[in-house]
Amino acid sequence: MVRLTIRVDFEPGHALGPGKIRLLEEIAETGSIRGAAAALKMSYRRAWLLMKAAEETFGGALIVTATGGREGGGASLTPLGKKVVRLYRAVEKKAAVATARDSLSLAHSRYSTRKTRRNPRK
Repeated sequence: MVRLTIRVDFEPGHALGPGKIRLLEEIAETGSIRGAAAALKMSYRRAWLLMKAAEETFGGALIVTATGGREGGGASLTPLGKKVVRLYRAVEKKAAVATARDSLSLAHSRYSTRKTRRNPRK
């Protein structure tokens, strides 16, 4: 199986890739940073730092949080956060379609060389 992974690099130190997007999607799904972090097997601190970095990249809030209480608090995506996820997934999909044939050729090349490769140590 071949899967294209997209990472968008802006200026130095500012990037957006599948990890931050997946974190945003998990926050939207679970309704909390802690729940999203657990789903992705990362610490709450790591998730929080990734969100802060993403917000710095886009110059605005991607998530909004509410402190606990009777309702239990939580987190959700802002309109900007939803837009970032939507646009990233659109770029990813278009790139996958545009490169499908070449990606498949790369995969076939990889497997064909595995079959013909000789052990250089012998």
